[in-house]
Amino acid sequence: MTCTASSIRARKMLRLSLLATGLLLLQPALAKQDDRNQPIHVVHADSMDGYNEPNSVSTFTGSVLITQGTMKLTGQVAKIFTAKEDTSVDHIIVTGTAQKRPHIEQIDDNGNLMTGDADQLYYDNVNSIAILTGHAVVHQQNKGDSSGAKLTYNTNTGYMAGESGNEGPVSMTFLPKQKPITPKNGAPAPAPVKPATKPAPHSPTTPAPASSAPTKG
Repeated sequence: MTCTASSIRARKMLRLSLLATGLLLLQPALAKQDDRNQPIHVVHADSMDGYNEPNSVSTFTGSVLITQGTMKLTGQVAKIFTAKEDTSVDHIIVTGTAQKRPHIEQIDDNGNLMTGDADQLYYDNVNSIAILTGHAVVHQQNKGDSSGAKLTYNTNTGYMAGESGNEGPVSMTFLPKQKPITPKNGAPAPAPVKPATKPAPHSPTTPAPASSAPTKG
């Protein structure tokens, strides 16, 4: 009886484990509205200098990759500043090289990808604001491109502000509304031909039954 009870409990635990795994797989991908509530992970760096204490700075160097939900930050050097009262991240400063500049990307609630590149990237984790400084470029999928000496992007709302400088004025490109594809000759696409209906199959005529009335003599 003990072995049987143990095997039953084991099967129940396995079913619960599989059910929990299935629920996790069915959860939607994290979008920007949820990113700010996710932990910040330093996924990769060649070296690290610092400690995890309130009001401190930790420096990560070499092919740095930092993630928070769908958001990704990459660069050569990243400095993570913790809050004064605890070890939560207050802000991050990312720098790079001419060959590999700081980069940010994030997927919004509609599944569109935002990417940004600049000479320096300042990410305010408290207010979810990314400040791109120096030859800044931001691309928003299905929306357009922006460039300027300084671009401030709210990763939570999508609001953006730009400033000009010695690099030239702020510029922005708005994508046109997508239109139906037409043939190369400019003529409208022909309407699909409706298939002809087949005639109903011919049924043989059934002879009328003979009359049962008696004939006159």
